[in-house]
Amino acid sequence: MNIQFLTPKYHGIADYGAAVGLILFPFLLGLGQSSPVAVWLSVATGAVVIAASLLTDYYFGAVRIIPFKLHLIADLAVALLFTIAPFAFGFSGLDAYFYWANAAVVYSVILVSKRQDPD
Repeated sequence: MNIQFLTPKYHGIADYGAAVGLILFPFLLGLGQSSPVAVWLSVATGAVVIAASLLTDYYFGAVRIIPFKLHLIADLAVALLFTIAPFAFGFSGLDAYFYWANAAVVYSVILVSKRQDPD
C-alpha cells in the first residue's frame, strides 16, 4: 500500500501555508513564556521555508533550483530541529508542545509526499 499521495504541487501549497503559520502562530498563541527563542525560531524557520519554497523545483517555485528530493531532506532537517529544540533551548509548556506538534506534522507531510509529480 502506497501512502504517498501528496504531490509536489500540493506539498508546495502546504509549505506556504505552514510558513505563514510559523510566522503568525507564535504571536497568536503567546509563545515565548519559557524562552523568547521559542518565538523567533519559529518566525525565522517560517521565513526560511518561504525562501526554500521559492527556490524549489515544483509548481509554486519561482526560481526552481532546489530539487524536490533535496527539499524533502531539508524538511526532515526542520522536523529534527523542531523535535530537539525544546530540549536544546529549554522550552516548556506550550512552547515545547508547539514545536513537537509541528515536528509531527512535518514528519507526516514528508511521509505522504510523492517524490515527483505524476506525468
